[in-house]
Amino acid sequence: MSSADRPHPGVVFRVPPLVVLFALFVALCATPFAFGAPYLWLIYLVPIAIIWWTLRVRTVVDGDGVTVRRIVGGRRVPWTQISSLRLGERRVSAMLTDGTELPLPAVHVRDLPQLAAASGGRLPDPAGDD
Repeated sequence: MSSADRPHPGVVFRVPPLVVLFALFVALCATPFAFGAPYLWLIYLVPIAIIWWTLRVRTVVDGDGVTVRRIVGGRRVPWTQISSLRLGERRVSAMLTDGTELPLPAVHVRDLPQLAAASGGRLPDPAGDD
């Protein structure tokens, strides 16, 4: 089996884990307020939500399709349902054959070469390397 015939392993695009450190810093800074009055301890829900978002949200791209995980739920889309990509200022979305747009969390324009490689040749490499 030649290297061209082998499927490319999946690539996972995630929110940078440094965001968890930021959330812990927010929790530390919130501590004096959290015990100032009844129910202010609920302010700790903000850093917990940030950590949950960081650990949960991702886009997985492999030779079969794209899997998008959001805070609640997710979606798997095969390559046959993706017609093109829409490039925003920094974000990337997949345009589906039914006309809907599927935002790809944690995928940025700078990730396009990696996205093209993970697609198994279904997306052209924007760098133009043939």
